[in-house]
Amino acid sequence: MPGLLRGVARTAVVAGTATAVSNRVSRRQQGRWAAQQEQEYAAPPPPPAAAPPPPPAGSDMTSKIDQLKQLGELRDQGVLTDSEFEEQKRRILQA
Repeated sequence: MPGLLRGVARTAVVAGTATAVSNRVSRRQQGRWAAQQEQEYAAPPPPPAAAPPPPPAGSDMTSKIDQLKQLGELRDQGVLTDSEFEEQKRRILQA
């Protein structure tokens, strides 16, 4: 009988220790998650991206010319075919 009581007592101690450790771990995790949620909700949302300023009146044609020059260089290097070059040039000039 003493061996049986010793086994039951040991089991009770182990179970009680395991329960206490499990509860402590759960409380710590809940505390960490709560802190993370507070940080997420406390941070202000990022401001919306500002629209780029409109280009000066003369720069529209300048940018188109620069783009056409780049296209010409790509065609000369063999990166673009003649048909691709014509298609891109048409798009740039229509914009």
